[in-house]
Amino acid sequence: MSRKNQQRGPAMFAERLMKIAIIGSLAAVPIAWQAAAQAQQVQPYAGLQTREIKALSHEQMEDLAAGRGMGLALAAELNGYPGPRHVLELATQLSLTDEQRDSIQRLFDSMRSEALPLGQKLVSAETDLNRTFVERTITPEKLEAMTAGIGELQGKLRNTHLKYHLATATLLSPDQLRRYNELRGYTALGSSSDTPSGSKPMQPHAGMQDSMHGHMMGSMHGQ
Repeated sequence: MSRKNQQRGPAMFAERLMKIAIIGSLAAVPIAWQAAAQAQQVQPYAGLQTREIKALSHEQMEDLAAGRGMGLALAAELNGYPGPRHVLELATQLSLTDEQRDSIQRLFDSMRSEALPLGQKLVSAETDLNRTFVERTITPEKLEAMTAGIGELQGKLRNTHLKYHLATATLLSPDQLRRYNELRGYTALGSSSDTPSGSKPMQPHAGMQDSMHGHMMGSMHGQ
């Protein structure tokens, strides 16, 4: 064997070992991924046992305490009925008039004043439910009463956010509604539709704006 071949021998052997190691590593990736996926399926709630209130994440508790929507108004938001908070955030891009800005700010303030106490009551109700399970004092009768109360609070909170989306939409022009959907990324890609994919253009029936205005003014004065 020539000196050149003798020198290349160890190098070629090392190269082959490296290739084998790389191939082995690549083969192990799907196996590791599959194992992780299986663990996730078997233990989907692992770690949640450390929550203060098991049914609510820390983020959800903060949202409730701040009067935020938590996705409760998606039926409106994704069907062409913007919420007051996001409209105010996009006031410049939407070219809101001073009158629109003032009206929508009042709607937002009213919505928040309604949502905050409901959110606090919901957290309190979930705390009580959680405690009965912790203390092993839960009974079928208690469970029925407590979950019914929580369901009622959830319904009221969702209605609060949805109705202010409904009121906000009546204050915007069709062009502003179209622009809002574009800015929020709701328009279908490659589509000329003015509204989110799958929804129809919003056309409030006659008197809707006056009706919503009267309803909201009543809510505000009643607080």
